[in-house]
Amino acid sequence: MVAVTVLGGGVVGLTSALELARAGHAVTVVRERPALESVSGVAGGLWFPYHVDPPERVLGWGLTSLRRFEDLALDQSTGVRLLEGLLVERRSADRWWTAGLAGRWREATAEELPAGAISGVIARFPLVDGRRFLPWLEAECASAAVRFEDRAVASLTELEGEVLVLAAGLGAAQLIGDTELVGSVGQVVHLADPGLQRWLVDDDHPDGMVYTLPHGDRVVCGGTDRAAASGEGDPPQPDAAVEAAILERCRTAVPALAQAPVLSRAIGLRPVAPAVRLARHTLQGRVVVTNYGHGGAGVTLSWGCAEEVVALVGGDRRRRVG
Repeated sequence: MVAVTVLGGGVVGLTSALELARAGHAVTVVRERPALESVSGVAGGLWFPYHVDPPERVLGWGLTSLRRFEDLALDQSTGVRLLEGLLVERRSADRWWTAGLAGRWREATAEELPAGAISGVIARFPLVDGRRFLPWLEAECASAAVRFEDRAVASLTELEGEVLVLAAGLGAAQLIGDTELVGSVGQVVHLADPGLQRWLVDDDHPDGMVYTLPHGDRVVCGGTDRAAASGEGDPPQPDAAVEAAILERCRTAVPALAQAPVLSRAIGLRPVAPAVRLARHTLQGRVVVTNYGHGGAGVTLSWGCAEEVVALVGGDRRRRVG
């Protein structure tokens, strides 16, 4: 058993902490805010490897997570369910992400595609409702004897533990001096769910990104993916004009949402890096495992990356998932 401190309380940090605790380690999570107040609480929750690299490793982590979420979908209390949806393609698409997904997707028919689309994929993927999943994950951690400390950290030297796991998203940039880690603004609007039975993702829509992700009582409508401006804040403030444009695009794409009232709104910064920073280091004489830079795929890669964190903490590099 090793005393491990996990810095970060979003989906990446919590899954890492839970898997480490289940592996027999004594785990403490240090976080600045609860999971629902982190960028994980803004995520739409669809399993899909969006805005993340490198593909060859993402595939392994993603497939591990996919299988875990499919199992969790059997328990309604987790907030995970399997739902069919349409991924629109408006230009020649590289379907690298379909490797290993036989039986989970098919080619969309012409009748299923919106105007301007050249092709598309109908897929049945996990859809994770963060409002239920994140509290469930925190409760699972507590049941596994994970300790929580709610406080800000300015330096890794402030943390105790034989091993540190750095899963602080954008916060890792300053702590470890990663100048390539940047924020991407994701803004969404939550509408009352009129009973949608399909999700929709249309990233290349000519008027801007469109996605509608129904969770039974609300639909997460988005969105944006732009580089955060200097000094914009974490999280930034929602933009009313951007929200109006999101609503226009989503209600046009899904007419059933035309009269659906706005319930709430959210905004956050995706932690984007040239590649996911999942590796074992020795810093100031202590093992530090980094696990950040998941872009728009924190939920999608969470369990797969957590499994590799356990291997790296134990020093067994042969168990790499990717």
